[in-house]
Amino acid sequence: MKQFIALASLALLAGCNAPSSTESSDSATSTGPATQTASADTRPDSFAQCAACHTVAKGAPHGMGPNLWGIAGTKAGELAGYDFSPGLKASGLVWDETTLDKWLANPRALVPGTKMSFGGMSDPAKRKELVTWLMQQK
Repeated sequence: MKQFIALASLALLAGCNAPSSTESSDSATSTGPATQTASADTRPDSFAQCAACHTVAKGAPHGMGPNLWGIAGTKAGELAGYDFSPGLKASGLVWDETTLDKWLANPRALVPGTKMSFGGMSDPAKRKELVTWLMQQK
């Protein structure tokens, strides 16, 4: 059973950042759907790897990570009811497009000692769609 769970987990993780056959490395000139268009109502595919720890719903409880509803414009480490790392609380960061992009690229480089175990999202187009969507969730 443990082997099955491990294999299923690996299969799910393998698909998180895998480009489709229609994707181009240059999403600006691609004729295929490099990323889903972010709208306030449609969660982008790039959020799939975040959903294991985070919710994005008004009034929803925090999970392993904080609920990200309304995060746009807030000071890092100040959402009520979640125990953030001392480094994030002291960072002075405000969650805007630039800061969220840097955070999603490499959280531990931006805030050494953060509790967030996510290693980063290397694809700038996927980060942009995710940041755009998160900024609309308010």
